[in-house]
Amino acid sequence: MKSMKTRLSALLVAVSLGCPGSAPAQSLTDGKLTEIRFDQKLGSQISPDLPFRDESGRFVRLGDYFGRKPIVLVLGYYECPMLCTLELNGLVESMEEMKWKVGGEFDVVNVSISPAETPALAAAKKASYLRRYGRSGAAAGWHFLTGDEPEIRRLADEAGFRYAYDPTVKQFAHPSGLVILTPHGKISQYLFGVNFEPKDLYSALAGASAQNVGSPIRQLVLLCFCYSPIRGKYGVLIMTVIRILGGVTLVGLAWMFAAMIRRESKAKHSAATAPHPVGADKPAGVT
Repeated sequence: MKSMKTRLSALLVAVSLGCPGSAPAQSLTDGKLTEIRFDQKLGSQISPDLPFRDESGRFVRLGDYFGRKPIVLVLGYYECPMLCTLELNGLVESMEEMKWKVGGEFDVVNVSISPAETPALAAAKKASYLRRYGRSGAAAGWHFLTGDEPEIRRLADEAGFRYAYDPTVKQFAHPSGLVILTPHGKISQYLFGVNFEPKDLYSALAGASAQNVGSPIRQLVLLCFCYSPIRGKYGVLIMTVIRILGGVTLVGLAWMFAAMIRRESKAKHSAATAPHPVGADKPAGVT
């Protein structure tokens, strides 16, 4: 059940509140939504000189977090009304079941893709998730950053994180997943979706700690299930995928039903052909 939940979660693309823009009021097309995904750039170096602001408003560079331990890089959005929260919740749940701790054996760096977000929002998000995580020492190893458009775009490009802004609904559409970095900031592995098995997260971090670069992993179709008030319907592509999933479910149910009938028929046949003890069918008292 959990693996099925993970696969279905991977079909989603997070949609979150965005910053005002000067782009024309035109909703994202179905074709554009199909481009929202991770490009797996394994072995690529994340630029250490990229400047951001931490949750206290202090200017930092990504390289300030390099050199000591592996890093979980999370690109998302602090005011996201959808998948960003699910993704962070899934990350926390996975980390809670690991012996390795944030601030101990690895660090986590969250970066907002919205240049409109502020260090105050980042600080509130950090406080909330530190309370939820509840382990000592995590504050020193869990960072929530904000930045300007050029640096955000450059980081997203280096991480293979493809996203788009929809000015009609003032939201970002973006993929959901984690980027695992080596201590020196090279991309070691990707984990997709919003639910992360603790063993998978640990394995990815252990590999990154040893400076290993993993292999590409299968990425399911990432779609945005965002209802458009302008078009008043779901996109054709999205509805097609929903119909396919519905068809797969029906086929699965039919197969289970047929298997049950076959088992029942086989059991009846075995009972009918089984040998009976002598006299077992005679009425009581008959010798």
